[in-house]
Amino acid sequence: MLIPDPAFLRRLVDAYEALRSKEAAAAAEPSPRARDLAYTLCVSTGTRDVRLALETAHRLLAAMPERARLADRPHPV
Repeated sequence: MLIPDPAFLRRLVDAYEALRSKEAAAAAEPSPRARDLAYTLCVSTGTRDVRLALETAHRLLAAMPERARLADRPHPV
């Protein structure tokens, strides 16, 4: 399995979880954006279920905290 860029994966997880939290509070069905984020999470983690994709993403991010922190920094010019 390819390992996604930690910064990309972190942004993807954060965006999906924030959007779904907002939609759940409003008792709304997943929006097209939430479905797109779920699909991208699944593709990025090699899974077919968004719950498993989130578990996998959190596990990957926990396994590479140093890389994730470094990847979030702006690159020097």
